[in-house]
Amino acid sequence: MSYETILTRVEGAAFIVQMNRPDRRNAVSERMMDDIVDACGEAAGIKEVAAIVITGGEGYFSAGADLNEAFQVTTAQEGRRYFSHWHRLNQALEESPKPVIAAIEGFCMTGGLELALAADLRIASEDASFAITSARIGTVAGAGGTQRLPRVVGMAHALDMLFAAEPVDADHAYRIGLINRRTPKGGALAEAVKLANHYATRAPLALAFVKRAVHRGMQMDLASAIEFETMLVTTVYGTKDKAEGISAFLEKRTAQFKGE
Repeated sequence: MSYETILTRVEGAAFIVQMNRPDRRNAVSERMMDDIVDACGEAAGIKEVAAIVITGGEGYFSAGADLNEAFQVTTAQEGRRYFSHWHRLNQALEESPKPVIAAIEGFCMTGGLELALAADLRIASEDASFAITSARIGTVAGAGGTQRLPRVVGMAHALDMLFAAEPVDADHAYRIGLINRRTPKGGALAEAVKLANHYATRAPLALAFVKRAVHRGMQMDLASAIEFETMLVTTVYGTKDKAEGISAFLEKRTAQFKGE
């Protein structure tokens, strides 16, 4: 498929989604939101794809939301419509059956960081920087930043970033758990593709169910989450991949998973 604001390609087991609005430093427009949602749907249908990788390219990830569009939001009704669009975008990442990895070079700001927070993992180069700058322009992060950031880094670190509204570097981001891996400059995408290729050796249904169990379970009390986990596990135990995985282990051979 062709898209207006993103470029896509398959590299190894990775479906790469590259934001492509260089004139706007990859500011996330509503058109881009739709393009990314559609690309996630496309990737989900490709059996050989083990993970989706979202990147902005070599110079920067994203400057944030397209402020030309955000400036037009002047009523509560318009705000609900606009931010519902953001929520659909982030939901597409979180509910994709494939692991989603954000590969970040350069700056990753406000809406760009909120997008990255909806990914399952974040890999960043040593020159990356991160901020949610809403407090500097008199707003509050509205694309999930006030909720996902503390879930990733903890309340104190999240409030520190949200109050200051200043960039933090990759070392600090790694130290507080905002990013999972650091790479040399220019290495984030390659590391993400490496992870996708590794995931390709794992059972795709297991990855999809693990992702669902974690995302949903974190929103439940422990007893309900354990019950939900048990339901998913008993479902997985009826799959062909489970039988193949255990047989391969016992026979000391490499499992051949088919996603069935």
